[in-house]
Amino acid sequence: MTDITIMVLSTIGALSILFAAIGILRMPDFYLRLSVTVKAATLGSGLLLLSAAVFFPEAYVTTKVFAIIFFLVLTAPVAAHMIGRVAYLINARRWDGTVLDELEGMYDKENKVLLSDAEAAKTREDKAADDQAG
Repeated sequence: MTDITIMVLSTIGALSILFAAIGILRMPDFYLRLSVTVKAATLGSGLLLLSAAVFFPEAYVTTKVFAIIFFLVLTAPVAAHMIGRVAYLINARRWDGTVLDELEGMYDKENKVLLSDAEAAKTREDKAADDQAG
């Protein structure tokens, strides 16, 4: 039964990493590539580590594996968020099919700070008033 569990976890983990690699090639822009890579690679790495924990049932191996999985799940999304934020701030090219930019008008480009909804609304109002006046 243990062998079947290891095979299933390893296969799903390897397939997940394969999908991440294919996603890097197939996705049209940086943001989609980043998203698919972080999600699939984190899942795949976690499953491969989990299969290693099942294969080596010693407590010290299992403890290390769960610590690695914990930190991987904790840090990968945060790192991807920060990389995506920097890409947005430097105006990384988006796919032509992108129809919605939820952050448009939400960043103070000068200070590189995300504005609250109220501050962003005030900024849009000020810009609209300047456009009407000018």
